[in-house]
Amino acid sequence: MAENKQTTSPKKGGFKKLLQSRKMRHGSLAVGITAIAVAVVVLINIITGLLVDRFPDLKADFTANKAFALSDDTVEFMGHLKKDVKLYIVSDEATFTGTGTYFAQAKNLIEKMAAKSNGKFSFEFVNTTENPNFVKSYPNINWTTNDTVGVITCGDQYKGLGVHDCFTYDEEYYQLYQLYQWTGTTIEEAVVKGALYVTSDDRVIVDVLTGEGESGYEGLTALLSDNAYQVNEVSLLTGQLDENADFVLVYAPQVDISETAAETLRTWLENGGKYGKTLIYIPNADPRVTDLKTPNFDAVLSEWGMALNKGYLYETNEDTLWRNDSVYTFLTAYTDKYVENLKNNNIPVVTNFAQGVTITDSNTAHALLNTSDGAGIYPLDADDSFDAKANVKGEAIAVAAEGEKAGTEEYSRVIVFSSSTMLSKEILDYYSFNNGAYFMNVVNTIADKDDDTVVIESKSLESASMGAPTASTNNVILIIFVFVIPAAVLIVGMILWIRRRNR
Repeated sequence: MAENKQTTSPKKGGFKKLLQSRKMRHGSLAVGITAIAVAVVVLINIITGLLVDRFPDLKADFTANKAFALSDDTVEFMGHLKKDVKLYIVSDEATFTGTGTYFAQAKNLIEKMAAKSNGKFSFEFVNTTENPNFVKSYPNINWTTNDTVGVITCGDQYKGLGVHDCFTYDEEYYQLYQLYQWTGTTIEEAVVKGALYVTSDDRVIVDVLTGEGESGYEGLTALLSDNAYQVNEVSLLTGQLDENADFVLVYAPQVDISETAAETLRTWLENGGKYGKTLIYIPNADPRVTDLKTPNFDAVLSEWGMALNKGYLYETNEDTLWRNDSVYTFLTAYTDKYVENLKNNNIPVVTNFAQGVTITDSNTAHALLNTSDGAGIYPLDADDSFDAKANVKGEAIAVAAEGEKAGTEEYSRVIVFSSSTMLSKEILDYYSFNNGAYFMNVVNTIADKDDDTVVIESKSLESASMGAPTASTNNVILIIFVFVIPAAVLIVGMILWIRRRNR
């Protein structure tokens, strides 16, 4: 009896059997699947490249120190830009990115800033050799130095960004050879500060007193200028205070002011009975200046309920010491004044060789920054018999203080930071401390300005294991992943197919 042949439906595992079949192993189907796989890899690489060019945030940053990631301050600032800001980079793109790794890194950061700005920030490369009229459009920039990296603009306002603003380099090497040896980029901070400057409409005026041997205030004046304050240098020996100035800054004078100058300050603070002015006094904290007597400044402070101590603060509380080798350098404690709008009050303010302030009239004055209760005052005339521990009273001592008086319209204030080194450029450059941010928060609060203080750490590649490569390296990576690897996969697949076919 003949068997009945039945047509059966494909069993489960049919695709698996197909893969194991002779046709699959030796036929053209293997080549087809290999070609499709290669095409998919190439397509994914191309799409990824296009997406990264269109959306810079898709670029992954695998460096340990996030050398190619924007800081939170930058992301917040760019996301809240209300005006259109444009950065002109004074170079063609190839020359700029080809200058070095840090320049390619800078371009990467600028692209990310533009991506975070909701269309409010843009940038463009400009070759001034091919476009000489560009230079004429910005006459207030000194183009003869050839160190202008870019120009940031908003409407009619503009600001030049120099090499010193945008990059860090080995200064000693430059002094020896007149060549730059790049060590990092600060382009992120430079662009944000520039944008803040050009988008500010009404600038608060700060007069900085000179003529009494003042020096070392460049860090503070730069900080104020970067945060869109108009800073003027004024000598009371030859000129007068700007009646429209809201602040007067006195930084580390070498001698006392004259009685006439002291009276000028009193008159300016009273402002015809309206008040609304602020004097910031930062006495000289150099411990070598032990014979500096300032009776005229002392008299002004006394009228505002404060007096400087005739000595230097020291700490016995080891938890507040910055370094174990100096009891004169320590962390301070915030009071409840000027911390409400401080971005991060978990970061401390450090001080060094502070005289400290005694509150003589608590109805007028109050502390801003304090020591711990383990601090004492080392007198200028102390001898070897001085007992540091016995001189600790168990009470906090003011490192910075403020006196206030009300007028018919507003308050006038006298603020004392009792150490000039705590607001020196060297300390302001320490991003792990809040000195610059706290100072600007005080000034911004009094001026009724939003706290847009910008403190962004320089980005260095020294500890970066991976990150955005240079332009030439970008091309190598493109060739490897888009062409070399897919081609290698195709060649290997063809070799395997030929060998199996000829078995």
